[in-house]
Amino acid sequence: MNNPLHHAQLSNPNLRDATLFVEAVVAAGLTAVVISPGSRSTPLTLAFAAQDKVKIYRHLDERGAGFFALGLAVAADKPVALVCTSGTAVANYYPAIIEAHMSQVPLLILTGDRPHELRHSGANQTIDQVNIFGSHLLWAVDMPIPQADAPDVALRNVTGTAVRAYTSANGLRKGPVHVNFPFRKPLEPKIEEQRLKNKSEQSPLLRQAQDKSFNLQSLTITHGELILTRSQQSYLADLINTHERGLIICGPRCPGGNFAQAVAGLSQMSGYPILADALSGVRFGLHTNGASIVGGYETLMQKGEPWPTPEVIIRFGAVPTSKWLNDYLQRTEIPQRIHIRESGVWADESHLTTLFLQVNAEQACYQMAQSVRPRLSSTWSRAVAAVETAVWQRTEQHLPDEYTDFQAVMDTVALLPANGRLFMGNSLPVRHLDQFARPSQTPIHVHANRGASGIDGNVSTALGFGAVSKSPLVAVLGDITFYHDMNGLLAVAGGGWQMAGKNAPTTFVVLNNNGGGIFRRLPIAAIEPPFTDLFLTPHNLDFAHAARLYNLDFVRVTNRDEFRQALGASLYNAVPTLLELVTNGRCDHEHRLALIKAVNQ
Repeated sequence: MNNPLHHAQLSNPNLRDATLFVEAVVAAGLTAVVISPGSRSTPLTLAFAAQDKVKIYRHLDERGAGFFALGLAVAADKPVALVCTSGTAVANYYPAIIEAHMSQVPLLILTGDRPHELRHSGANQTIDQVNIFGSHLLWAVDMPIPQADAPDVALRNVTGTAVRAYTSANGLRKGPVHVNFPFRKPLEPKIEEQRLKNKSEQSPLLRQAQDKSFNLQSLTITHGELILTRSQQSYLADLINTHERGLIICGPRCPGGNFAQAVAGLSQMSGYPILADALSGVRFGLHTNGASIVGGYETLMQKGEPWPTPEVIIRFGAVPTSKWLNDYLQRTEIPQRIHIRESGVWADESHLTTLFLQVNAEQACYQMAQSVRPRLSSTWSRAVAAVETAVWQRTEQHLPDEYTDFQAVMDTVALLPANGRLFMGNSLPVRHLDQFARPSQTPIHVHANRGASGIDGNVSTALGFGAVSKSPLVAVLGDITFYHDMNGLLAVAGGGWQMAGKNAPTTFVVLNNNGGGIFRRLPIAAIEPPFTDLFLTPHNLDFAHAARLYNLDFVRVTNRDEFRQALGASLYNAVPTLLELVTNGRCDHEHRLALIKAVNQ
């Protein structure tokens, strides 16, 4: 290995350290970065621009950039980097970082900063960026100011920190890591080195930094796999063998890979039906063939106990989206409650878990399935399956004649092709999905920002979620949620996606009921005033103007035939489409309550 002091020959210490860091983090596995323009982050931006192994997405708004990177990281299941300048630009990342922390999404936040002597001095665009994101990070580092005569150990610290930051974000407990870079001027290479028209005309400085003769001693960090011990495996097998009535509950953000197949196999062997959250990755896919996958529990559990009390609960993933499922789990006396989660992050708001196992969920399913006595059919599993079938049959029979927002969600799921991507906005859309999306064998990829469940940044997250795939993307958002992040549409109108070569069909479905319809479900809806003015907040916006501003095709519909025709066409349209469905929020709410009553009767 060559001595890292070779890099000290680079004429600008800021660019030297930035290049060292970027080279090391790319070697660790980084393949994508979202960059927002700014001066103090210039060394980082130039270092990434000189890389041919990293896909660069540009985003003018740091708030949207944070959520765009979040969506990218969710889809890729690996860290994505963010680069911005100093000051409030950094603070605009905060909402996305909170969501990443709570959803365990790996992000690497790289921020330019003023040097130490300018902090707390009143200098322009200078805020306290050290630990600015508080407890919502896995790790925070304030890098030393680059020095021209930096010793060997200082340069090794730069590359070592890069690898440690990447692997910390991508650990068993994934999440955001912040590396803050204080830079003194000059931030740019010399004038004669600034002509960066293409890779063949890069500055001598950056070409030298990428020269293979300057490879540094590399650091590699890996981790093994947590599996059940023999005693744990035996205990769980005995528990399942001696208790026929059990349920497997898969909440949001279950593991990827082959987990869905593994948990379906466990369900078949144990005879324990799976209550699959729409965001779990388990409700949709070929693995549902032959497995008992239950999705109608939100409708069922609002009117009583749908089946005899289970004896065992085995949980995976985060807290379920369904309010009524959570209420059922809290009020029902279930003696054995097992939660398996490799990250070790607690997810039980009722604090009723009796055994928490920090092991790999996929392997745990395989181990349990191999150990239990096959219970391929039982009175219990048949009873649960019969109830599930009846729920969906009666739901279809009692759909209202007037087209509703929840019917639009049902139709969206039905029309999506295999491997399509579906992003659901918070408030009503994601709840409609969880209640009205029937399990099916069509594999679709579904995501929503349920870590903090905010309505901010949903447009940007959706675009990031869809940017890694050529499959159609449909984002279903409420009107208020869409309004909150309309500037995120610039990424698809001509910003980040064009630079990354994105050209898959993209559709935004806006459920426009002229206000915050979710509040109709709360007791405050009966108090008027202040309900309409301060909670429902009608806006009377015409979203056709937003489509025109960002060069999207626009379609406004009011009934089912129009909706299905417009959505079906947009799934094969190279031009992004904004599809606005105008509904009556009060009527939609009343229709949903009537349907629940009819099904349970």
